[in-house]
Amino acid sequence: MELAFSTLGVPGMPLDEVLALATGSGYEGVELRAAADEPVNPGLDAAERAGVAERFAASGVTPLTIAAYAGMAQDGPDEPVVEEALAAVRLAAGIGAGHVRVFPRGGDLPPSEADANAVRRLAAVAPVAADLGVRVLLETHDSHSTAAAVSRVLDRVDHPGVGAIWDLMHTWRADEDPQDSYRALAPHLAYVQVKDIASRTDTTPLPLGAGVLPLAACVDSLRAGGYRGWLCWEYEALWYSGAPALPPLLPAGARLLRGLGA
Repeated sequence: MELAFSTLGVPGMPLDEVLALATGSGYEGVELRAAADEPVNPGLDAAERAGVAERFAASGVTPLTIAAYAGMAQDGPDEPVVEEALAAVRLAAGIGAGHVRVFPRGGDLPPSEADANAVRRLAAVAPVAADLGVRVLLETHDSHSTAAAVSRVLDRVDHPGVGAIWDLMHTWRADEDPQDSYRALAPHLAYVQVKDIASRTDTTPLPLGAGVLPLAACVDSLRAGGYRGWLCWEYEALWYSGAPALPPLLPAGARLLRGLGA
């Protein structure tokens, strides 16, 4: 399995420093948080996007994903949600990234209504994404924290332009066993986000292996199922000001994951 880390752990870090961190710490790819305050964001023009692609190519690091925040299941009109997702798709295509991450964000909507919103919007973006060589990935998160919920949506969309990200923390906190999560997501799975936390109620990020998340069981489920894709360490430093800095932790995290058989 190839390893990546998310720039959520190094918010605002210049791209050249991110690439040097990846190559120096044992990671083959980077998941790019694409907010307006990040160096890679939808406001870049065509020349700037091409420049980003060139810098990734020169470094040998893969731009794994544009981590966008469009809420595919959220309440309200479709058009702004679809356009937000498509803006991220166009950015991904421009820099050579193969994926765009989106969220459910169904809130308190009845599950049937939230599912219908997500299905309709994902079906709208899927053909455009596929034409550009990009896959839009619904993450196990918030209203659809379980693999069962995400696969329920993706089964209905049934298009190669969409898929899933398995965020281990959210499925575990929703009491879903890693084997069950993998089985549910396997037909759609693009890659897996790993992390570690202190407890179900304290989600402050910790070094991999220092918390309670079932990392070994997750990797075992993936290997048993024949998965050979990416593992991405999402260290949510941006949301936890007291969390230790990520860069010094990266080499040990890579060694731990490879020691588990990743």
